[in-house]
Amino acid sequence: MSIFKKENNSPAAADRPFVTAVIVAAGNSTRMGGVNKQFLLIDGVPVLIRSLLAFAECDYINEIVISAREEDIPKMYSMIREYRVLKVKEIVKGGETRQQSVFNAIRVSSPFSEYFAIHDGARPLVSEKEIADTVRAAFETGAAATAVRVKDTVKIADENGVIISTPDRSKLWAVQTPQVFERRLYLSAIDAVKDSENFTDDCKLIEEYGAQVRLVEGSYDNIKITTPGDTALAEAIIRRRNG
Repeated sequence: MSIFKKENNSPAAADRPFVTAVIVAAGNSTRMGGVNKQFLLIDGVPVLIRSLLAFAECDYINEIVISAREEDIPKMYSMIREYRVLKVKEIVKGGETRQQSVFNAIRVSSPFSEYFAIHDGARPLVSEKEIADTVRAAFETGAAATAVRVKDTVKIADENGVIISTPDRSKLWAVQTPQVFERRLYLSAIDAVKDSENFTDDCKLIEEYGAQVRLVEGSYDNIKITTPGDTALAEAIIRRRNG
């Protein structure tokens, strides 16, 4: 049951699978000087709330589960009530690693859930369209992730900074979130892949399992709030969007 006493456990529409959004918000924000980036205001709205609202407004998302630091959970519940994010089912305590935090959230997902849409809470500018496009791609293939083409030339170097090789830029993508996976595929990968709880990217987990992940071209606006300068960039993007 959601925090708004609204049932979120009914099957999805006959023509659309049930999707659980897993929002990962349990990081330590070390590159933010210890300031929790989930609570930073971007044009007056907390980072986490912007991420949640994008998923709540997407018709393909049936419920939301958040994984967070235990000490942050009461404040998050308060914000969610204030902004009426109705699809939030529960907030769970995060794990020691990102992957463990995802696993903890998945454990409380609806038994009707057929797909997991995993997203970093610190990507507050994700659009409803990007979410929907990636979910639809996962419906077709079983696994899909939002990504953008790499603009810069990338070099592979040794430990001394000496260039070893230059990958073909036309084949390089920067992977973002959401990353969406069919439930049975994801759970099978967790069980089969060694040290699955220590991966830092869900796509890598599926790759190690031997399955393919389709990349869905997203937007360069879908930045991750990691350092103090990112908040100013996010606000600039919002101002541009608002004309």
